[in-house]
Amino acid sequence: MEAKIFFGSTQATKKEMSERHSPFDGKLVSKAPICSAEDTTKALKIAQDATVEAKASSLSQRCDWLLDVASKMKENREDLARTMTDEVGKPLMFSRVEVDRAIETVKLSAETMRTMHGETINTDAMPSGKKTISYFFREPVGVVSAITPFNFPLNLVAHKLAPALVSGNCVVLKPTPEAPLTAYKFAKLFIESEYAVKDALSVVYGDVEVGSTLVESGIPRVISFTGSVPVGNIITRSAGIKKISLELGGNAASFIDKSADIDLAASRCALGAFVNSGQVCISLQRIYVHEDIYDAFASKMAEATSKLVVGSPYDENTFMGPLIDDEAATRALGWVQSAIDEGAKALTEVKCEGRMFHPCVMVDVRDDMAIVCEEVFAPIVSLVKVKDFDEAMPKMNNSPYGLQSSVFTNDLKLTQRAIHELDAGGIIINDMPTLRFDIQPYGGVKLSGVGREGPRFAIEEFTEIKSVVIC
Repeated sequence: MEAKIFFGSTQATKKEMSERHSPFDGKLVSKAPICSAEDTTKALKIAQDATVEAKASSLSQRCDWLLDVASKMKENREDLARTMTDEVGKPLMFSRVEVDRAIETVKLSAETMRTMHGETINTDAMPSGKKTISYFFREPVGVVSAITPFNFPLNLVAHKLAPALVSGNCVVLKPTPEAPLTAYKFAKLFIESEYAVKDALSVVYGDVEVGSTLVESGIPRVISFTGSVPVGNIITRSAGIKKISLELGGNAASFIDKSADIDLAASRCALGAFVNSGQVCISLQRIYVHEDIYDAFASKMAEATSKLVVGSPYDENTFMGPLIDDEAATRALGWVQSAIDEGAKALTEVKCEGRMFHPCVMVDVRDDMAIVCEEVFAPIVSLVKVKDFDEAMPKMNNSPYGLQSSVFTNDLKLTQRAIHELDAGGIIINDMPTLRFDIQPYGGVKLSGVGREGPRFAIEEFTEIKSVVIC
């Protein structure tokens, strides 16, 4: 099936088309128009013109709009899930989970917006002030440029579209080139809804040319991007005076304390390291284990990893499907081989069949190895023996990234220390750092980005405060 451009509420196509082939079996699964800078500018101008109607629309209409979309998503759950699996190779059971999460994100955005409000200000609180009627409220920014990645091609789109649209903005979306049809089907539900604000959403497809136009144009007030650090740097340098929300890379770490339930820790760490084939910004990459339980934990981690089913993403029992492309598989194999050449060992079999890279647990790694200090974005995790949290904590923090970290412990004082001493946007106690609830603020520190997602926090990014004084 072909994705189509949305110039506002109007569909269009082009002669020049890109083809998307399944990362699992190479079959043609979708086509999308190849958009130009001119197409992107056209979409932005349509969005700009539509801001008057979008801002004037009632909150009731916009909330009904999102709830209608959520209802249609539920009706189309299996089709959306299979489209995701076709395009990015995500195992079907996890594609269904992503649809369910995206439905929650859309509904939560509507529910959140109903309760967003300003507040009154006591302007006579200072000697220099006087008694007035003073308050502030939030207004939509106008136009939002949204750029999304392949690893969660539905829910990460939902995290941008739903908060932006329900708060009265217009959006131009550039979805990942790896999943154009997933984004098209999702956007179509918004545009065809009986409650839709006309021309409030546009969708264009492409890569650098389209992305650069979305970022550099003077029309958008907000750039919302999820992707790599290098691209995030380019956006920061190119955007000009705009609000920028960046969710970038990660190098997530966990500490396993000697007081922890190691059966729980091993099972959750295996999930956190290898879900979505490790192609997650908060994928668990480094595990620092207390020396008293290191051997026992390593054994249980290897056992938990060996039970994971790698295979066809269409098999209901498959936990891990293929990596997104050949380059990703080659890079993952290179990470492991480089570490082995430097003295590390693989606790599990190193096995790569085409794009099917099997989960790999590494030991005897050093802090200076690339497999430890850089983002691997693959199903590879490294175990490091430490004396205690005092040794683990600076190692966990010694990263250019700071998205999420976790600690497994039954020690309350250690829990309190971890919450305050670990340098990350999110701290998880007694679970994997890959845990994310869509209602929470989500984002990182350092090179992991700026700004926060989660409906309430994204709405704050997509609105401006207007202050009023009546004397």
